[in-house]
Amino acid sequence: MPIPLHHAAICAGDLDASLRFYRDGLGLDVLMDEHFSGDWPALFRARGDRLHSIFLGDPASPAAGVVELVAFDAGIANGPPPATEPVLGFFLLSFFVTDLDTVLARLAELGLGSDPSRIEVPGPVDPVAMATVRDPDGLLVELIGTEPQSATS
Repeated sequence: MPIPLHHAAICAGDLDASLRFYRDGLGLDVLMDEHFSGDWPALFRARGDRLHSIFLGDPASPAAGVVELVAFDAGIANGPPPATEPVLGFFLLSFFVTDLDTVLARLAELGLGSDPSRIEVPGPVDPVAMATVRDPDGLLVELIGTEPQSATS
């Protein structure tokens, strides 16, 4: 039996910019915004025992998974710069969006999302529009345009 993905966590360099990208730009809802104390050094090899966690997702689709933005109070190590092509390991986060053009315009208005790369691929009926952008920390984010679901389907 498959085990559903609960969430994917991103250590945010700028929590406010990441929140604007995922909440205001992509349209995810804040499901939880909490500060936690714990033995994060033992569990994650973190520098300290306090973190700020923001869960983002769609409350109407809880099985869709959650994006967690994390900021460790004691800081984090600098990571390597984002790769310019696929590399071994984590690749991207992918989201369905109802109106790709609207989401890309909203990201541009917020000054977020880098210059999008866009393509269309054949779909079952119509072509499917897809784009990739970078979040504030350089993480690759794929946006897949969808048609709104009709009330009868």
